[in-house]
Amino acid sequence: MMEDLQTNQTPCKTESTVTLDMDQLEKLNQFTRRRLSPEEVFLFDVRLCDNEIDRDGERFSRKALEELQVLFVGKTGIFDHNPKGENQTARLYAAEVVTDPARQTSAGEPYTYLKGHAYMVRTDANRDLIREIDGGIKKEVSISCSAGSQICSICGCDRRKKSCTHQIGHRYGSQICHYILGNITDAYEWSFVAVPAQREAGVTKQFSSGNDDKRCKMLEMQLEAKNALLEQVTNAIRQDITRLRYLLDGTAQQDAVSAAADRMTLEELLAFQKTLRTRQKSLCVSQLQPPSQHSSENQDFCI
Repeated sequence: MMEDLQTNQTPCKTESTVTLDMDQLEKLNQFTRRRLSPEEVFLFDVRLCDNEIDRDGERFSRKALEELQVLFVGKTGIFDHNPKGENQTARLYAAEVVTDPARQTSAGEPYTYLKGHAYMVRTDANRDLIREIDGGIKKEVSISCSAGSQICSICGCDRRKKSCTHQIGHRYGSQICHYILGNITDAYEWSFVAVPAQREAGVTKQFSSGNDDKRCKMLEMQLEAKNALLEQVTNAIRQDITRLRYLLDGTAQQDAVSAAADRMTLEELLAFQKTLRTRQKSLCVSQLQPPSQHSSENQDFCI
């Protein structure tokens, strides 16, 4: 089965090859351009994620698993969360939430996981991969999704909105503190990985929340203000360069140097401005110096 992204999960293992029936063929053909025959496809099941506390001290809620069940249908399977198109190798045509009433999680709940039903089109290129899946070599997986809430198991505080004093892994009375992931907003992909973070799956956590959106908007506004200020400073330096060139060279019209200045970076403009100011300073000094040599008869009239 294969495991997914946001909470504890078992190293996903691909389950034994699935026998294709007409109902499954109908479901997977929703994602194909033409109808595929049973001989053209390879089916296998993956455990995407579960409600066990993972190594990061987090777990999915039952509701989160149900939300992921809907969102993961149609999502592609890749390798190592690398989103290159060439890494696409399989696709989920169905998913279901499965509960094992004989097994309890460390949080005291019935063990529940999300099972994905995947298919691949048989080709010469993936023949070895299919054999590795059947042979149990390729089995661990991890998912990538977005959770909007992270609830403290002790006090119920959503740490996506505010923090609390409870620490993951610490025991408070009879409970071990962990975070419960919920409010799933999107599912991106699932990947074959070598070492999943979840004990029975892999995990790649990505979060989004209303607070995140507000922070992003604030940062965008700050960036816009910074860029506007930078533009004002740059224009002021260009104007000073134009003034200096007029004073030093009498250049009032646009020329090749002016055109070059319009394309200069701020650092280049500052260097050009410094050069012009140095020239202006040296010119002023030379104009204020007294004549170096005068005839003796005119010595009394030197200024």
